[in-house]
Amino acid sequence: MGTRTRTPGDLLRNWRQFRRISQLDLALNADVSTRHISFIETGRSQPSRNMLLHLAEQLDIPLRDRNDLLVAAGYAPVYSEVSLGDPARNAAREAIDMVLTGHEPYPAIAIDRHWNLVNANRAIGILLEGIAPEMLEPPVNVLRLSLHPEGLAPRILDPAPWRRHVRSLLRRQIERTADPMLSDLYDEVSGYPVQSFASGEEILNEESTAGGLVIPLRIQSSLGILSFFSTTTIFGAAHDVTLAELAIESFFPADAATSGALIRSSQR
Repeated sequence: MGTRTRTPGDLLRNWRQFRRISQLDLALNADVSTRHISFIETGRSQPSRNMLLHLAEQLDIPLRDRNDLLVAAGYAPVYSEVSLGDPARNAAREAIDMVLTGHEPYPAIAIDRHWNLVNANRAIGILLEGIAPEMLEPPVNVLRLSLHPEGLAPRILDPAPWRRHVRSLLRRQIERTADPMLSDLYDEVSGYPVQSFASGEEILNEESTAGGLVIPLRIQSSLGILSFFSTTTIFGAAHDVTLAELAIESFFPADAATSGALIRSSQR
């Protein structure tokens, strides 16, 4: 959405409408007049750099798109976008490695805004068993990997609820970012056939569902049936586009059997 029109007024109006916020509500939230909002959107008023950033904050516009907004108005971008491989990101990279390694013997991954794999700990291997080698060629998209018939999907014991969970996560991300690549990914994974592991052990119980509080990822593996729930970690108050779009997905054992199997495996 951020690149289809180039005037700052058009971009602001698109985001405001995308967020389903009226000019009046935006004006009240930003503590400016409705007339000023209208004049900015129609191009009758040239907003200052600070005003654009203030309105972008009220509209929760992603940092990447805030830069686009500033450039459209003739200002330099404010938010840097530095690769994690750059020496300037040593501290962030070390923090990511620390979180990933510290989570072993349980799997954890770092992903970018399009769910492409950035890094992973050694425990991730248990989730990659039996996956077609071509699907592990970079860039590895973890959503595609989890739902594709040649990916993890055939080993998921309860595919329908997990599939709904993954699609819901992606849909909420699209609602926040308006990213067309995520929309394409959503359409792609929604078209995958539902895979079901042929097993007599697909009945869920309280222990295998982490007490019924979360939707587990239950898979068949070389260690037996494993059950996980996951948490997502992001950088707080990130001022860099790359860091703001990075997330760490950590998988925790949803039952004692999974915990024991992974601990024993790591001690071999």
